[in-house]
Amino acid sequence: MSTDYTWVAEAITNTVPWVKTAGVQFDAITPTHVTCSLPDRPDQRNHAGGPHAAVMFGLAETASGAIALAAFAEQMAKATPLVLRSEIRYRKLALGDLTAEAVLTRPAEEVIAELEAGTRPELPVDCTIRNAEGVTTAEMTVVWTLKAIKA
Repeated sequence: MSTDYTWVAEAITNTVPWVKTAGVQFDAITPTHVTCSLPDRPDQRNHAGGPHAAVMFGLAETASGAIALAAFAEQMAKATPLVLRSEIRYRKLALGDLTAEAVLTRPAEEVIAELEAGTRPELPVDCTIRNAEGVTTAEMTVVWTLKAIKA
């Protein structure tokens, strides 16, 4: 049975203004895998004619956030997802439309168990940014946490 996660795209688009402004599109969403895309726009290019580094970073961070929301939706009443740190590795000049693929690298059950035990779990999400030809232009790791909401 498949679960519909279109609500994740709607929630992020409605609560993170940059996502709508940039034109991020959500192509596929599951609790362990998200694919987002961003059409090429001249107003978001850098001096070399490709998407600005901040735009690439934002696309991948958005995909990783969609995983955090989809995977831990049931914990949102008691915890807030926050980015702890990110590292991006630019591999090749990106030109044209981009796609970011994000993958949760820890089982959600482990993360939830740590949260329920009273610790702040870390949930790394690996992201790959590709151009329209499927060539990897950057790789990024975003480490999220779930911060418990004090009652």
